[in-house]
Amino acid sequence: MPEVPPIPLSQLTTLRTGGTPARIVEARTAAELVAALREVWAEGEPWFVLGGGSNLFAGDEPFEGTVVLVRTAGIEELPGSRPGTVRLRVQAGHDWDALVAETVERGLAGIEAMSGIPGTVGAAPVQNVGAYGQEIVQTLVEVELIDESTGEVSVVPAVELGLGFRTSVLKQHYGSIPDRSAVILSVTLELERIGDGARPIVGEQLRGALGLDADEAVSLRWIRDHVLATRARKGMVLDAQDPDTWSAGSFFQNAIVSEAFARTLPDACPKWPMAPVLDPVTVIPLAAFDGILPPPVVERHEVKVSAAWLIENAGLRRGFRLPRSRAGLSTKHTLALTNRGEATAAEIAELARFVQSRVHAEFGLLLQPEPVLVNVEL
Repeated sequence: MPEVPPIPLSQLTTLRTGGTPARIVEARTAAELVAALREVWAEGEPWFVLGGGSNLFAGDEPFEGTVVLVRTAGIEELPGSRPGTVRLRVQAGHDWDALVAETVERGLAGIEAMSGIPGTVGAAPVQNVGAYGQEIVQTLVEVELIDESTGEVSVVPAVELGLGFRTSVLKQHYGSIPDRSAVILSVTLELERIGDGARPIVGEQLRGALGLDADEAVSLRWIRDHVLATRARKGMVLDAQDPDTWSAGSFFQNAIVSEAFARTLPDACPKWPMAPVLDPVTVIPLAAFDGILPPPVVERHEVKVSAAWLIENAGLRRGFRLPRSRAGLSTKHTLALTNRGEATAAEIAELARFVQSRVHAEFGLLLQPEPVLVNVEL
């Protein structure tokens, strides 16, 4: 298990914050990753795994524990479950966007709209990554993981991961612990083999983002190129020369609220139902009908609302900064909190709390952070 000289987490995370861990080990094979985790768990010391560092907000103080760098990589092609499909088993440390690029090159459909998302493949199921109507839950078959409680390696079907909107049983939400403490070793996806020809786009959200008509046909490569361009305009594609990309991506989650609460928000606030809203159908056998209809069943639906809209309409515009702070909202996208150059974690946290307070005061809603927080609190 290779141990490497500790360096500040600010050099390993896209938000560019974080003190120096007591210890860093680097795993380049699945066997090394398993061995490293078992050793760390046996010693009972604080730990966390780090892939691309794109979904982590680390505090300024040194981390008194071990950071396990996941540097595994590789793609194995397997038969699909039905004609016209193929399965890919991908190592956890493989770069996510490199995987997307490879699938487009092979003519495999299913994750092309998630082009440009930073991070590693192993992190993708943890928060059910998604973009423009595609989510990994739509193609994920299973994961191979190792459980902290037992140190055992097992293959877990996707249905057992509790995948929801940016969540799973493996996700450590702010202020809570994951339902299942485990580390993903590999991920298996099932994709559709369609080649490089053009075809209509099924998803309305993706069509809208790319400005496509319902019957307009495009290729996987066209989708990838245009998604990357769209994300770049929002500062959501990593660029070492652009401070707008020195972030953890979307810092706050789009809020999931009740229908009743959603109705209290302005009509202009973008809202998306989390499930199809269907008219209820009551079937009563004719022989049992007594002329009286039963009262309708009231179903309560959840609604997703735009955190970016809430921030902007709480009076915080793109590029907003607190006085004398080196942290600021992206000049391209209000949902990204950015490091404008040597900002401390304390400065980022101060800005995050200010955003939360303004949105809560204006709309009665407390936005929740999306990145994993280590050694820092809001």
